[in-house]
Amino acid sequence: MGGSEDRRLSYVAAGILLAGAMAGGCGGGGATSAEPAVRHARAEVKRPPPPLSANRGPAGGPPAQPRAPVVFVAADPTDGGIAAVARGVQEAAGAIGWPLQIVDGQANIVGEQAALRAALRLRPGGIILGGVDAAEQQTALREARAQGVPVVGWHAVPTPGPDPGSGLFTNVTSDPAAVARLAADYAIAESDGTAGVAIFTDSEYAIDTYTSDLMASDIASCRRCSVLETFDSPVSTASIGAVSLVAALLERYGKRVSYLLAVNGAFIDGASTALTGAGVRGGQPPFSVAASEGVESEFARVRGDEYQKASIAEPLNLQGWQLIDELNRARAHQPPSGYVAPPKLITQSNVPSGAVFDPPSGYRENYLRIWRR
Repeated sequence: MGGSEDRRLSYVAAGILLAGAMAGGCGGGGATSAEPAVRHARAEVKRPPPPLSANRGPAGGPPAQPRAPVVFVAADPTDGGIAAVARGVQEAAGAIGWPLQIVDGQANIVGEQAALRAALRLRPGGIILGGVDAAEQQTALREARAQGVPVVGWHAVPTPGPDPGSGLFTNVTSDPAAVARLAADYAIAESDGTAGVAIFTDSEYAIDTYTSDLMASDIASCRRCSVLETFDSPVSTASIGAVSLVAALLERYGKRVSYLLAVNGAFIDGASTALTGAGVRGGQPPFSVAASEGVESEFARVRGDEYQKASIAEPLNLQGWQLIDELNRARAHQPPSGYVAPPKLITQSNVPSGAVFDPPSGYRENYLRIWRR
């Protein structure tokens, strides 16, 4: 988090320059299926999903630690992914017997700073950063360390696992590299290696920049694909901001743009409005792919073939349970679990009926077994 307006403008300008440099690689003519990038993308998209056991959580861990309050600092409670994780945290906190308080970060750095200060005043048994970029909150995290308050993050740094340098006991997320590459591979495979792509990201969040950079790199590996433009815009206003961005994109590139890859489904909300205004029907290109968490609004669009073809979903409720388990390990002076839940490619053929991708793997029972030892 923390990019200035100048940084955003320069980032978009860089995307325009990149478009000029790469636009010649996009255009008519089908790509040969012998092209390695296309063969690889097809293999990845068709790869069977991991077994349910991969979504069960760790094999063991410490029993439940004594009752203590936990604070979940939500960067933006209206964000579908953060809200879904918060529900999982609520469920797990109730199961382990810990009081939970959710504090609103107001979708900006100043609000998150205030929320963390409020959390620390409670002298809690642990703090969870829900979508808060740890790099932007180092003062509060140093204070938490001084108070002996363990902090775990969800999407708080770019990669899963412990990050002592940023003050996190551990960070819970599916591997963003797997998420990014699966989204890009879907566009490459479905376009037969001819995708003209626009990417939507938010440089205020390190994990979003990491994901969008990897998507761009994967698209660039495809000889006849191209990244037409990269847009850097706040996720918090994406459903509004993306409207004008997509309208301008269509004006510049017309039918050359065939896929929209976004780090958050909110960008696709705005894109859908722009596409409707341009007279584009839901099942027509450009097709959208969300390389994000996988929430109800995304699934509804995929199910109805309404401007979105795929979502790379994380098991958000499971990750909520994992956050509580990781705090329990920190409080027990045990190392992090090392568990990383795999993402899943969601298309119309396998879209969940519920609000989130919630694998019936028995993860709740598994965590209860661990805590009740």
